[in-house]
Amino acid sequence: LSLTDEPVRTATVNAIEAAEKAGVWISFDPNLREPLWESLEEAKKQMEYGFEQCDILKISDNEIQFIAGIEDYDQGVLYLQNKYEIPLILLTMGKKGSRAYYKDFRIEEKGFQVSTIETTGAGDTFCGCSLAYILEHDINNLTEDHLREMLIFANAGAALVTTKKGAICSMPEIEEVEKLRKKYE
Repeated sequence: LSLTDEPVRTATVNAIEAAEKAGVWISFDPNLREPLWESLEEAKKQMEYGFEQCDILKISDNEIQFIAGIEDYDQGVLYLQNKYEIPLILLTMGKKGSRAYYKDFRIEEKGFQVSTIETTGAGDTFCGCSLAYILEHDINNLTEDHLREMLIFANAGAALVTTKKGAICSMPEIEEVEKLRKKYE
């Protein structure tokens, strides 16, 4: 969302340049919200800038179709991989679950069945849980088991946030995420 308008767009570009100089990983979640953009063409242009910069992309099912113009998620991700060479792409599919695309791996994990009240914050929670997992592991040496574990953890966190109203006040504690994750086993 920080690429939608000035002055935050310039601040974001400056932050990305500083991060690149520092050698840190850059994550990107396009978070397409059509009413916030001057035009969908501008949204696509700024999203493409984000794809060029990121090491970790969290993208939703509707965003992949928007940017790639392809209905099939795998083909849409392949388009992004070929064009932008993003090392790790995380695709969220709502209650259907998520996928991780990393090196030659394509891992898919189903979502958790919960009593959803509202979905605000689910994508952000998924992204935060994934990034927390990646910070504990070496992004350059993730295995299939790592990716599965990460997706299950992130799916659990995203599911839990939908069981309450509001995004920030519904963020689960790690113990809650672990408790739901263990039900998956």
